[in-house]
Amino acid sequence: MTAETDRQLAADLYARACAVLPGGVNSPVRAFGAVGGAPVFMASGRGPYLTDVSGTSYVDLICSWGPMILGHAHPAVTSALGQAIGRGTSFGTVTPGEVELAEEITARMPVEKVRLVSSGTEATMSALRLARGFTGRRLVVKFAGCYHGHVDALLAAAGSGVATFALPDSSGVTGTVTAETIVLPYNDTEAVRQAFAENGTEIACVITEACPANMGVVPPSAGFNELLGALCGEYGALLIMDEVLTGFRVTRSGWYGREGVAGDLMTFGKVMGGGLPAAAFGGRAEIMDLLAPAGPVYQAGTLAGNPLATAAGLATLRQCTPEVYQQVDAAAAAIARLAADALTEAAVPFRLQEAGNLFSFFLGVTTPVRDFGQARAQSGAAYAAFFHAMLDRGVYLPPSPFEAWFVSAAHDDLAIARIADALPAAARAAAAALA
Repeated sequence: MTAETDRQLAADLYARACAVLPGGVNSPVRAFGAVGGAPVFMASGRGPYLTDVSGTSYVDLICSWGPMILGHAHPAVTSALGQAIGRGTSFGTVTPGEVELAEEITARMPVEKVRLVSSGTEATMSALRLARGFTGRRLVVKFAGCYHGHVDALLAAAGSGVATFALPDSSGVTGTVTAETIVLPYNDTEAVRQAFAENGTEIACVITEACPANMGVVPPSAGFNELLGALCGEYGALLIMDEVLTGFRVTRSGWYGREGVAGDLMTFGKVMGGGLPAAAFGGRAEIMDLLAPAGPVYQAGTLAGNPLATAAGLATLRQCTPEVYQQVDAAAAAIARLAADALTEAAVPFRLQEAGNLFSFFLGVTTPVRDFGQARAQSGAAYAAFFHAMLDRGVYLPPSPFEAWFVSAAHDDLAIARIADALPAAARAAAAALA
C-alpha cells in the first residue's frame, strides 16, 4: 500500500466507526481528544509490537493499559485460551477456573476472599456497596485525580479520560449521588484529618488508588496510605485500596508488595485477566461474607468468572515469575532514562515520576507533582507534539498526558532501540511546542 492508500483506509474506517459508535470509540481513552487527530486502528499484536490495519508496526507503550505484562499473544496465554475455547465459552455455572484464579489472587494479596467480576468499574462499584453495607454509613471519601471507573459516585474530580476531556464530572451524574462523595486533594494529610474530624461517624469508606496512575504517575507521599488506614480504623470506616492498575504489575503483589499497606477491601483488574474482561474485589472474610448469597449485599454478574477470562488470567499470573518482573523493571528503567535524556538534550523542562515499572512525564513542569492540580499544570500542547512525533516514527504512546507508560517483559533490546531512535525528534517537537 502507498502512504496515501493507508491514510484513506484509516479515514474510511474511522468514518464508519463514527457512524455507529459515539465518538468512533468504545472507551474515551482510545480517542485522540488530548493529542488531536484520528485514532489508529490496530489489527494485531505480538510481543512488544502492535500492527495497524495498513500493516504499519509500532512499539507498544500502553500494553492494553496494563494487562499485557508478558507482551502480546504470549504462547502460554494463547495456548490456555485455545484449550478453554475448545471446552466452551460460557456456562452460567460455577467452574474450576474461577476457584483457581481466586486462590491465585488470595495467595498473592492480603485478602481472604474475592468476588470475580468483569471490569474494574464493577469491582469498585461493588466494593463501595459492600463498604456501605458493612458499616451502615453513607459517605465516601475519594481523592481528586484518582480514577476508579465510571461509577456515578466516583466521577467527581476524576483523572484519566475525564481529565483528558476537561470534564470535572459527568453529565447524567446527579447531585444526590455526588452529595455523598467527599473529594479531597491527593497527598493532603490535613485535609484527610479534617474530613474525618467533621464527618467521621458518617464515612463508610475511603477509596484511593494504592499508587495513582490516572493523573500521570503520582506516588503517595511517605506515610500517606498508612494514615488513611489508621484513620479508617480509628473511626470505624473501611479503606478500599484500588489496585486495578498496579495489582500484579509493579510487583507480584502489586503496590502492596512495595509498601505493605493493605486495604480492608481491595480491587483488582488488568493483569489478572491477561487481556480479557476480568476484575475482582476482595477483603477480610467477615466483610466479604456479607455478599449474596451468603449475606444481604446483592451483587451478581452473568459473565463473572468466565472460563476464557479465568484461563487467560491464570496463565498470565503463573508466567509472572521473578525473572519476568526483573525484565519489566529493567525495560521500564531503560526507556524512562532514554526519554529523559532526549528531553534534556532538547532543553524541554519535564518531571519524570516513577512507581516501580510505571512512569510518566509531565512536560513543562520541573517540580514534584503531588496532586491533581499540579498534574494539570503540564503542557498538553507539548505532549501532543511529542506523541505525534513518536507515532510517526513507530512508537505508540498513551494518547493522553494523564496516563502512565506501560512496558512488558517482551520489550527487548531491539524494541528499546526503536524507541531510542524516535525520541530525539519527538523531544525537539515538544520543545518547539513550548517555545
